[in-house]
Amino acid sequence: MKQFKKTAIALGLAQMASMAMAQTAPATDNSATVIVTGQRAALQSAQKIKQNSDEIVDSIVADDIGKLPDRSVTEVLQRIVGVTIDRTMAKGDPEHFSVEGSGVSIRGLSYVRSELNGRDSFSANGGRSLNFEDVPPELMAGVDIYKNPSAEQVEGAIGGLVNLRTAMPFDYKGFKAAISADRTWSELKKGKTSPSYSGLVSNRWKTPVGEVGALLDLAYSESATRTDAFQVEPYYPIKDANGNPVFAPKGAQWRTLEFNRKREGAYGALQWKKDDWSSSLTYFKSKYQMKWDEQAIFAQSSPYNIRLSPDSTFNSRGALLTGTLTDSSGAGINFGDDTRNANRKSDTTDLSWNLRWRHDSWTVTTDLQHIKAKTNDLDSTVATGVQMPKEQLDLTGSVPKLIFSDADRAYLANPNNYYWAFTMEHLDRSKADETAWKTDVKYDFDHPVLRDVRFGVRLTDRSATTVRSNPDYNWAAITQPWQGEISHLAYLGDPRFAGNTNLHSFNNFFNGGVSVPSVVFPNAALAQGYPNSYAQLHTYHDILCAEKGNTCSPWTPATFGTDPAGTNDQSEKTKALYGQLRFGWDNLKYPVDGNIGLRYVQTNSTAHGYTVFSSTAPTGPTQGIQIPVIAPFSKAQDFDNSYHNVLPSLNLRLKASDTLQFRFAAASALSRPDFSDLQAYTSLSQTADTVTSNGVTTVRSLNQSGTGDGNPNLRPTTSKQLDLTMEWYFAPTGSFTAALFNKQLKDIIIKQVYNYQLTDTSGKSQNFTVTGPINGAKGYARGVELAFQQYFDKLPGLLSGLGVQANYTFVDSKRDLYNPVYSKYCTGGDTASNVNLNLNGCDTNGTTFGNLPLENLSRQSYNLALLYDKGPVSARLAYNWRSKSLQGVNVNGTKGGDATDSNPASPTFGQTNVAWALPTWSDSYGQLDASVFYKITEKVQFGLEAQNLTDTTYKQLMQQSTGMMGRAWFKTGRRVVAKLSYDF
Repeated sequence: MKQFKKTAIALGLAQMASMAMAQTAPATDNSATVIVTGQRAALQSAQKIKQNSDEIVDSIVADDIGKLPDRSVTEVLQRIVGVTIDRTMAKGDPEHFSVEGSGVSIRGLSYVRSELNGRDSFSANGGRSLNFEDVPPELMAGVDIYKNPSAEQVEGAIGGLVNLRTAMPFDYKGFKAAISADRTWSELKKGKTSPSYSGLVSNRWKTPVGEVGALLDLAYSESATRTDAFQVEPYYPIKDANGNPVFAPKGAQWRTLEFNRKREGAYGALQWKKDDWSSSLTYFKSKYQMKWDEQAIFAQSSPYNIRLSPDSTFNSRGALLTGTLTDSSGAGINFGDDTRNANRKSDTTDLSWNLRWRHDSWTVTTDLQHIKAKTNDLDSTVATGVQMPKEQLDLTGSVPKLIFSDADRAYLANPNNYYWAFTMEHLDRSKADETAWKTDVKYDFDHPVLRDVRFGVRLTDRSATTVRSNPDYNWAAITQPWQGEISHLAYLGDPRFAGNTNLHSFNNFFNGGVSVPSVVFPNAALAQGYPNSYAQLHTYHDILCAEKGNTCSPWTPATFGTDPAGTNDQSEKTKALYGQLRFGWDNLKYPVDGNIGLRYVQTNSTAHGYTVFSSTAPTGPTQGIQIPVIAPFSKAQDFDNSYHNVLPSLNLRLKASDTLQFRFAAASALSRPDFSDLQAYTSLSQTADTVTSNGVTTVRSLNQSGTGDGNPNLRPTTSKQLDLTMEWYFAPTGSFTAALFNKQLKDIIIKQVYNYQLTDTSGKSQNFTVTGPINGAKGYARGVELAFQQYFDKLPGLLSGLGVQANYTFVDSKRDLYNPVYSKYCTGGDTASNVNLNLNGCDTNGTTFGNLPLENLSRQSYNLALLYDKGPVSARLAYNWRSKSLQGVNVNGTKGGDATDSNPASPTFGQTNVAWALPTWSDSYGQLDASVFYKITEKVQFGLEAQNLTDTTYKQLMQQSTGMMGRAWFKTGRRVVAKLSYDF
C-alpha cells in the first residue's frame, strides 16, 4: 500500500505540472534573447541530445566544468528514468551498505555496458563494466544512457549502454580554465570533514601545421562516512516454552562500519585538425582506494539450542515478535565480536588515438585504444567471543529493539567475560586489459530518401585474470566452545591472553535514536597486522591444547596464488562487422526517418583452468552397484568457447510536428558472461555408500558429483527487444515523454546443476552432476517509462525561476528456471520439477514460492525534483525512490540451518535437510537530496549540497515460509558539502 501511495503522489505531481504547462504559452520568435546558464542550460542541452538522437537515449549534462549534479556517477545515473542503483558494496554481500551506491540496473536489468567517449571501459572486477563509483564525476562533461542498440554501437548492452563523456579542447572557443574545492561533513562522523579538489585548463592555437588544442583535467576527492546497522538472524523451526512449533532467530546483533575512500582522476586530451584531416589523443586514469573498519557482534550458537521465555509472543504465522532468548547449554548464547578491516585499491588507465579523414561524401575514421585495469584487496577479521546470558528482543517496531538490564550491560562491558574466538583473512588481486581497433566508413548520399550508409569493422583482444587466496575466506578458530581438544577457552581474564582489546561504546548509535551495550573488540592493529598478529593469536590455541595433553595442528595462513582453484585466467578475442543505412522521408505529411542495420560478431574465448578428480569408493572386489574405475588426477586444461551472433536493429522516428515525435525500435542484443562465471576450475568426486558383511563389501549407492567455480562453456544471454516512445518537446527545457519496452531474454545465467562427462578405464563415458553456473533460465522484462520537466517562466517575479522534473518507471519481469533433471522449466506449483532448483528460490525453506523475479529489479521507481534557476541562484530539491528488489538467494549470512541436527536436546534432533537458501530483498527505499548554488560574481560561485536530508533508514528483508521478515536496518546519517569554484 505504501508504494502505491508514493506512486500516486508522483503521478499527481506530474499531472499538476502538466496542467501548469498547458497554461504556459509557447515562446514566439519575438521573444527577448535570454542567455541560459547553469542548471537550466544543462537540462536544455540534455533535452536536445534526446530529441535529435538516432536512438532512444537519455542524458545528463554537467551544469558547469566539473559539476555533475551529484557526488558520484552512480548517484547521477539514478536520476535518469529507468535507472536504479544498488546500495550494497558488492553483490552477494548484503551486510555492507554503500553510501554512494554501487551497481547500476537499466530497466530492471543489470546487463549494462559501459563506455568512455564511445570506447570500452571496465574495471578489473571479474565483470565486463565499470565500477561507476570508482570514476571521478568531476572529470565528466555528461552521461548518456542508450536504451536500444543500433548496428554501429558495440554489442554487449541488453539493459542499456552508459557512455561517460569528457570534454575536448575544441569544445571551447579558446582558453578556458576552472578550479573548485569543497568540504564534506558526515553527520555520524562528528567533527570530521573530507576535502575534494578539481581543476581544468584548456586552450587551442592556430599553427602552420593546423589548429592544435590541449586540455588537462585533474580531480581528487575523499569521503568519510559511518554506517550503523541492526541485523536479525534467519528464523528457524523450534518449539516455544509450551512445546508448540514456532519460528525464532538465534539472535539479533548490531554493528558499526567506518568507511573512508580516496578517488583520484587525471584526464588529458590533444586535438589537431587541418583541411580534411583531424586527430585526437586522449589519456584517462582513475584511481580508487577504499578502506573500512567494522566492529560487529553476531550470534554464532546453534539455533536449535535456543530457548524462548514463557512470555514470548508470535505473529499469525508463528514467527517471534517479542521474547527473551537463552541457550539450553546454560553457558549463554555464543556471540562473536569481530574487528574487520578491508582495503581495496583499483585503477583504470585508458589511452586512445583517433584519426579522421573527411572529403566530399566520404568520412573514414579509425580508432585505436588500449585499456588496462587492476585491483587488489585484503580483508582481515579478528574476533573475540562472549557467551551472553540472555537476549531480550522486541521485533514489532520499525527497527529491532534490544533490551538489556544494567547487569547485562555490565556483563558485556567486562573483558574477563570474553575469549579469543577466530581469525579470517581473504586476499585477491585482479588485472584486465584490452586492445581494441575499429575503422568506420560513412558515405553521405545526395538523395531525397537515403541519408548515408555506414559500415565498419572492430577487433578486440582482451584478457582478465583474478587470483584469490586459498581458502577463499580462511576462517580459523582460535578457541571455540565446541573444540574438545583444548582445556578451556582463551579468556581475556587469563594474564596469558589479556590485552590487545578495547571497549567500543557505540556512541550516537543510529544517530542517537537507539542505545546498545558496549562490547569488547580486538584492537584494529590485530586485523591490520596480518599475518604476524594472526600467528601470535593462534599460539593461544596451541597453549591450551598442550595444557590438555594434546598436540594440535598449527595455524596455516591462506596461500595466495599457489592453488589453481584460486586462479581465474581468461582470454577473449572478438571480431565484429556491421552495416547500417540511414534514411528519411522529409516530404511526407508526417516525416519519417531512421536507420536499419545488421551487426555480426564472433567471440573466441579461452579459459585457462584446472580439473581435479578424487575418489573414496572401494577399489577392491565389491557386490551391488558397479563402481566405474577412474584414476584420480589433477591437471591443467584449456577450454575453448566460440560462438557468433547476428544482431539486426531498426530505429524509426515519426515527426508529428516540430515538437511531437514518436519512435519505434526493434533489435537483438547480447550480454556476454562475466569472466567470474567463466572460470574453468572443476572439482569432481566419487563416493560410495557401502556395507560390509562376512568380508564382502556391497555398494548400496554411488555418488558422482562435483562443483564448478565457473563454466567455460557458457553462452551469452540474448534479448529480442521492442521499444515505442512518445516525445513532446514543448519548450527548450520542457518535455513530456513516454516509453513502452519489452525485452525477451534467453540463456539467463544461474547457478544450477549440469552434466559433466569423464571416461573410465573401460572407455565408457561416466556422468557427474556438477553444481555451477549454466544458461538455465529464460524470461522477460517489460514496462513503461514516463518523464516530465518544465520551468514555469510565465509565473510572476522570482517565481518564474521555478521548475519541476518527474519521472516514473514500472517494470514487470519473469524468470523461468530450467531443470536439467526433468528437462523442463520450473513452474510455481509443480513440486516435481522443482527438484534441485532450491538454489534459485523455486523451493525455499521447504515452501514452494514459484519463480523469483530477476535480481536487482524494482517493479516501480521514480524521481521528483523541484528546481530553481533565477539570476545568480540555482537550486534543486530531489527525491529518488525505488520499490523492493531481490538481491540474491543464499547470499552472505542468509543460509539457514544445518545438514543434520545432531543435538539430542533439540526438538528437530535427527532431522535432515534443514538447510535452506533464503532469498534476500532490498526493501523499498527513498532518499531526499538538495543543492543550492549562488554566483557571487560571474566567475566565482559558492554552493551547498546535502544528501539524505530525511535521515532515511535502509532496510533489508529475508523471505521465509513465515513471510518477508526483517533482516537488516542501516543508518548512515546526513551529508553536507560546501563548494567554492572559480572560472578563469
